[in-house]
Amino acid sequence: MEIGKINLLKAVRTTDNGYYLEDEDNNEVLMPNAYIYEGLKIGDDLEVFIYKDSEDRIVATTLHPYVLLGEFAYLQVIEVNNFGAFMDWGLPKDLLIPYANQADKMEEKRWYLIYLLKDETTDRLIGTSKINPFLYYEDIDVAVGEEVDLLLFGKTELGMNAIVNDKYRGLIFNSSIHKTIEAGDRIKGYVKTIRADGKLDIVLEPMGYSNSINKDTVKILTALADNNGFLNLTDKSDPDDINEILGMSKKAFKRGLGNLYKQKLIELSQDGVKLV
Repeated sequence: MEIGKINLLKAVRTTDNGYYLEDEDNNEVLMPNAYIYEGLKIGDDLEVFIYKDSEDRIVATTLHPYVLLGEFAYLQVIEVNNFGAFMDWGLPKDLLIPYANQADKMEEKRWYLIYLLKDETTDRLIGTSKINPFLYYEDIDVAVGEEVDLLLFGKTELGMNAIVNDKYRGLIFNSSIHKTIEAGDRIKGYVKTIRADGKLDIVLEPMGYSNSINKDTVKILTALADNNGFLNLTDKSDPDDINEILGMSKKAFKRGLGNLYKQKLIELSQDGVKLV
């Protein structure tokens, strides 16, 4: 039975306070009445999250938090007090980020990238925004061109930072961003470069994609990204309007639209073109 993880347990007995669940080693944990659902019976297997509640008891819940032990998440601060910052992570008991674990002093209502760990003394789950000790910069187990999972967490002058496969630090350069993305998004990406310092350069399209689009198509994608994913232009727009907004001919614009539409990157309507 692992604190901070999803565990598959069996319902073995009931009390006034709830159901007791058991793992394969006969370790038991209480699932309080608040999480009992209609139809649950002795012998049923359940996927539950194990953590310490507000009374410091180890309990099980059918609720799944936004982050598990050893993972990163982008969470919002609900309250700040003398103990630290408390973040919403999808459970009744908010997640504590002690002051000692804050890379910068956290503020209420703001969002931060955190890593979930266990306090070795108390077994309580806590978070930290000091993420570097939990990232790998050596023995990188991904290949150039490989599809990876991204958690976006911070825009800089160079581009958007990302956690890659919950292990590595990556960067999507501004020149590679042709659609609207925001911190907190979980999306797919592709490894472009593995740098000597162990950081990864990431692109949002499969390798070789950039060779299949011309400069006019890039102009359209960039304009869409700069205008919240929508341009009030169609293949029937005045050539002067197209040239003023995009700096290209109507013929080049129509060719670029066709290319993007075939790749299912845009939607066309009577009002204009929308980034998917």
